[in-house]
Amino acid sequence: MQAQEVLRLLRFPELEDVRQYMRGLPTNALMGMGAFAAITTYWFATRPKALQPPCDLGLQSVEMPGGERARRSVLNNSDEHMTHYYSDARTMYEVFQRGLRVSNDGPCLGSRKPNQPYEWQSYSEVIDRAQNIGSALLHKGHSSTGDKFIGIFSQNRPEWTISELACYTYSMVAVPLYDTLGTEAIGYIIDRAAISTVICDVPEKAQMILDCVGQKGRTVKTIVLMEPFDSELVTRGQECGIDIMSLKDFEALGQANLQKPVPPQPEDLALICFTSGTTGNPKGAMLTHGNVISNTAGFIRMTERVLKPTPKDVQISFLPLAHMFERVVEVHCMLNLHDIHVSYLPLAHMFERVVQGVILIHGARIGYFQGDIRLLMDDLKTLQPTVFPVVPRLLNRMFDKVFSQANTPLKRWLLDFAFSRKEAELKSGIIRQDSMWDKLIFKKVQASLGGRVRLIITGAAPVAPTILTFLRAALGCQFYEGYGQTECTAGCSMSMPGDWSAGHVGPPLPCNAVKLLDVAEMNYLAANGEGEVCVKGPNVFQGYLKDPERTAEAIDKDGWLHTGDIGKWLPSGTLKIIDRKKHIFKLAQGEYIAPEKIETAYSLSDPVAQVFVYGESLKACLVGIVVPDPDFLPIWIKKQGIEGSYSELCQNEDVKNAILEDILRLGKAAGLKSFEQVRDIALHPELFSIQNGLLTPTLKAKRTELRSHFKEQIDELYAKIKM
Repeated sequence: MQAQEVLRLLRFPELEDVRQYMRGLPTNALMGMGAFAAITTYWFATRPKALQPPCDLGLQSVEMPGGERARRSVLNNSDEHMTHYYSDARTMYEVFQRGLRVSNDGPCLGSRKPNQPYEWQSYSEVIDRAQNIGSALLHKGHSSTGDKFIGIFSQNRPEWTISELACYTYSMVAVPLYDTLGTEAIGYIIDRAAISTVICDVPEKAQMILDCVGQKGRTVKTIVLMEPFDSELVTRGQECGIDIMSLKDFEALGQANLQKPVPPQPEDLALICFTSGTTGNPKGAMLTHGNVISNTAGFIRMTERVLKPTPKDVQISFLPLAHMFERVVEVHCMLNLHDIHVSYLPLAHMFERVVQGVILIHGARIGYFQGDIRLLMDDLKTLQPTVFPVVPRLLNRMFDKVFSQANTPLKRWLLDFAFSRKEAELKSGIIRQDSMWDKLIFKKVQASLGGRVRLIITGAAPVAPTILTFLRAALGCQFYEGYGQTECTAGCSMSMPGDWSAGHVGPPLPCNAVKLLDVAEMNYLAANGEGEVCVKGPNVFQGYLKDPERTAEAIDKDGWLHTGDIGKWLPSGTLKIIDRKKHIFKLAQGEYIAPEKIETAYSLSDPVAQVFVYGESLKACLVGIVVPDPDFLPIWIKKQGIEGSYSELCQNEDVKNAILEDILRLGKAAGLKSFEQVRDIALHPELFSIQNGLLTPTLKAKRTELRSHFKEQIDELYAKIKM
């Protein structure tokens, strides 16, 4: 009865009543009550708190008026989409200026040499270097109105971002180039964008530029190199009519001819991001400053605040108990100047670009990896980042590594049990790294990322729900999944804080609306909450550079971007991606695949009659089903000393390997990239036909039916492949 009375007083702490009540108690009872109160206070103060979601998780998006069944985020105050978050940062140029101010000229960009700590350049140093480079570009004849497209061909490093800022400072446009495009595609981009200056990191990339521009030089007049180079490269450049300079000399040229900044407007172009061009030449997506800023605004709005106590609020005292609970108030948990981002995902893609924008707008810092993905874990331990963007392929490796270390029945039981306890907290909205299971089981995996990560976002391709849920529990930090594409800057939807369920990509971002459009031929109807995902808002790109035909295919007359992905609305107002409209898909590392192009190359193999190439967005490679030519196979394989009936040959592992070797040879000759080549194949003795339902009446492959028909063989192929 006394304990109940104490709890009553704790709930209604009129202090004079407490004093009078305590005077009438014996000393031993008073001591017991004090101990009980202290324990109760400690439990209330230290028990894990659920992350307070910013909205009702059962209703994360709402339908907009107009009859199109378009939906917007409930975080919007109206049907107007967010264009910016901070009024003083409406262009990428202003993002750096704001970062300089809010960080009080703190560290901005960092890099390291092997086995060395990170060295940092301040915001003012970065801005000064950018003005020098930009002034050199002006001195070379570039301008904000004429020759304004600047190529950047480099791995992630501080000079990449500084060169980008140089473009923004003088209203020029950055055009990222990257290795996997290939020489022919890089030459195409240089011609299409009329690029006259390319800033490269290493001499090998300058050589590639010289290879693709040839003796005439095309439009390229200057190559600027970050790393040292020899006189032979200079001589070859002169033969092509190209001036090759070091970045150091280029900066000195700009410093000697320093020009006043020419800041851009939100509607001005910032970037031309070329796609990999899986179905033809690369397409240059034109993105304005306003596009990028609106996308960063949507992310910031989604993650801006939570409810939780801070460590200083934990007290073990009796009388101030009520006051302590008053201090458990809403606090901002958005990124701030103390955050550190690790940059290793390609800056040539918009996912990393938007993440960097979010970092810089808050005056935080970016640490770049050494350039070797094999050394990333060492970089993480040294940098100790708080923000870690990832792609599913890396998550798959982390997941596999954790489970490979549970190599005894006892270890596996402990891992499974620890995960079940953390998963139970996750379902209650609790995210933490200080439970008993964190200290016993998950501390090592958390430490592998540096030990300070508090925000992870995955994008570029889907991640398996089981892997996402496990790593959310194991890493104990806010872990978001986003969806989008270059044409909507980066993201158009993202999971909501507090919603740690997997299998969806969240509601629309506050910067855009999403609607589903009927795809009748695939039986997806908007009336049923299914259809092609279409996006509209200030983050939608301006079209493809000098390509009005493909622009019209992507953006309709009402301004809706057609993504080609098939989505489904879930009851909570979140979006689930369930299919692809066109026969193009992504692999786990984010690369687009056009299977028909690969199949065309492989069908030139003498022993191949038909081939079906398949890939999953949760996998990092392709597999294939090959039907050998029943007439030609026995003759072809006999040359290699193998004989047998057709059915026997289709079951022979050596025959399979010989065909695999031949189609890979043909794929390489056709210019297929490494990720476009199949990793393994299975042989099937029966031809695809109209009769067995695997071909259309016009003899085209029915890909959905092929995928279902060969599901068992495909699963077996992937099970044998070690990623």
